[in-house]
Amino acid sequence: MAGAKDTTVLDHSELGVQRRQMISLIIPVFNEEDSIRLFLEQTSKALDPLGDDLDVEYLFVNDGSRDATERVILACRDDWPQIALVNLSRNFGKEAALSAGLNHARGDAAIPIDVDLQDPPEVIVDMVARWRDGAKVVNARRARRDADTWAKRISAGLFYRLFNALADYPIPTGVGDFRLLDREVVDAICALGERSRFNKALFSWVGFETVEVEYDRPARAAGETQWSYWKLWKLALDGIFAASTTPLRIWTYIGLTMAVGSLLYSAFLFFRTLLFGVDTPGYASTVILILIFGGMNMFALGIIGEYVGRIYTEVRQRPLYIVRSYHQQGVDDAGRGGG
Repeated sequence: MAGAKDTTVLDHSELGVQRRQMISLIIPVFNEEDSIRLFLEQTSKALDPLGDDLDVEYLFVNDGSRDATERVILACRDDWPQIALVNLSRNFGKEAALSAGLNHARGDAAIPIDVDLQDPPEVIVDMVARWRDGAKVVNARRARRDADTWAKRISAGLFYRLFNALADYPIPTGVGDFRLLDREVVDAICALGERSRFNKALFSWVGFETVEVEYDRPARAAGETQWSYWKLWKLALDGIFAASTTPLRIWTYIGLTMAVGSLLYSAFLFFRTLLFGVDTPGYASTVILILIFGGMNMFALGIIGEYVGRIYTEVRQRPLYIVRSYHQQGVDDAGRGGG
């Protein structure tokens, strides 16, 4: 109609104007003052092939470090202004720190990565390429574990086999936290409300199109690992009990089998006594039965206790972590609560 106002909306993509994509590298750190600058130098160099159409956010999550980690990160902002820093009020553990990083990441994709350079930053180039091809999750799988001790190789293999035998949603063997997660996946994970978190299982549970790249894991570039065998053991228990109720179901079947066996054995004793009279009571067999059944009962109660403890944690509804301060380019906030 003559004189009508033109309300056509311009599509920036049609004009050749595209928004620059961003990836967020989520880097949980705990007493890693010797590794920070070396990590930034090697990672920024490794990401040069990505070109000028991709921004990178270095999102450090300081998990209650007691050394100079925080000061070193803030000092590095002069050379890497794209650094962001989330300071937690104390050490909440890597799973909570990683969750804090996912909640604060601003990128179109997020990549959890260790600061010790055992997750080679060169692999990120391949991960981004697969993401741009349409994958929502790009897992980085270790080709071999030559850098690990024999004890860690054996224990890791046993854990993956046991976990995947029990879990409803298996996790890929040889894949750690090092992976690329599309923004859609990150938002789905952040929407999950449980406090007892095992992020590897959550990454598998949310689904989405997943592909893999392989890499060789080198030795630590600097510093010492903060993971003791005791911490790894606790993480393994958290993973199994947080991802599956199968251990409880197993004890249902064990209890049923024991009940049937006890009933049959009681019937056998009853009819034998009825036909042949009272036999001389045996001390050894009585003690053995008491010890076996008592030990199995205590073990079953321990498994139930693990689940009850996690129910208690969920019922209290305490935050997964507490942020002491948040530093971003142009933004320096005080504590912003927890996740």
